[in-house]
Amino acid sequence: MSQLDFKVPSLGECEIDSPLSHAEFVDEDNRISYFLKHRDIESCLEQGLPLPTFEPAGPRRRIFHDPARTRAAIVSCGGLCPGINDVIRSLVNTLWHRYRVGTIYGIRYGYRGLVAKYGLPPLHLDPDVVDYIHEHGGSILGSSRGQQSNEEILATISRMKINLLFTIGGDGTQRATSEIAGLARERNLPLSVIGIPKTIDNDLNFMDRTFGFESAIYAAGPVISSAHMEAKGVHNGIGLVKLMGRESGFIAASACLANSVANFCLIPEVEFSLDGENGLLPAIKRRLAIKNHAVIVVAEGAGQGLFEQTGTSRDASGNIVFSDIGLLLKDRIGGYLSRQRIEHSIKYLDPSYIIRSVPAYGTDAVYCLHLAENAVHAAMAGKSGMVIAHWHGNFIHVPVSLAVRERRRIDPKNQLWQSVLGATRQNDYFYARRSEGEGGD
Repeated sequence: MSQLDFKVPSLGECEIDSPLSHAEFVDEDNRISYFLKHRDIESCLEQGLPLPTFEPAGPRRRIFHDPARTRAAIVSCGGLCPGINDVIRSLVNTLWHRYRVGTIYGIRYGYRGLVAKYGLPPLHLDPDVVDYIHEHGGSILGSSRGQQSNEEILATISRMKINLLFTIGGDGTQRATSEIAGLARERNLPLSVIGIPKTIDNDLNFMDRTFGFESAIYAAGPVISSAHMEAKGVHNGIGLVKLMGRESGFIAASACLANSVANFCLIPEVEFSLDGENGLLPAIKRRLAIKNHAVIVVAEGAGQGLFEQTGTSRDASGNIVFSDIGLLLKDRIGGYLSRQRIEHSIKYLDPSYIIRSVPAYGTDAVYCLHLAENAVHAAMAGKSGMVIAHWHGNFIHVPVSLAVRERRRIDPKNQLWQSVLGATRQNDYFYARRSEGEGGD
């Protein structure tokens, strides 16, 4: 870990006094430790290794960009996620009210809006335009997938005299953030490019959580409850719910804990088989014999090894197109129980696009505001090629190269997954440890 470069790129020396009044300014010499536990810090120091630390987020006493001459642009890319409009609104309000930046462009339909051939004029944003957008899901700017030419993007940015660019998106978007920032540095353009990480799966590295994740858990609750009611409404009813989670099962795992009526939780990090003594199908049979109903929550990226062929095609963003584990499970469970001559009824629910489109709830909306505020502070201070993250209770600056280095995944040995196993008690059904007549709801 100590060999990684935690240094955030900067455009140059800050020579302008911040216009913020009564602000708690961040001391540039302060650092946030990567390690949380004292023994890890002590071990690092005992080995004579430099302590890995992050740069804290927050307003700086002196800034790089002159607010009177600053033009900002905001772009959102990739799939929808709760909270995009909250981030946009807070970016605009912080730029306008706190830094007195009077020119703010909303780039339409992702990076396409920065490529001339698509003919997409920007929106002019101000506090009145964004006043109520946080009450709605989706993105006021629209979005798109697919890679665009960084040369053309930078040409448009230069032509529009933009010197702050805020990119809201996942790992593909943030890789472009790094490339655009690097290209601007090569050409000595005073452009700050700041990323606000957006991935509903909560799988970006060096992040305690990403915005939209908490709202997704909240929105998944009623769906799981509905699956539970449908399952209990008939003899041997099965409610099967597929949730988001391509390579990381944080949504499925957390949703099962937030609404603990699920009996099986299947995630990409934990392999499972369908057949055999300890397979899912016999486990479901055991569950039905005891309680006459079952609720299964599966992440979209779980069980991909069950398909004869997967991962051979990619979407416009370059992501592998996964096979539909929900439909496979529905067919295989139904076929197995029919062959066993077990009366059953399966209700399959896939609420993914409903969940992606809801507004941000509660503390998730607050989190969006904090991310946006700190993104503006970083941009005005001349930072670039970085994302705002949250680490051990602190907002920090993370170089994009680190944020997209690898996906964060559930450790099956950690408390989250162990709590899921305790709440679902699925291993008791997988390994036939329960005696008939026992079991929770």
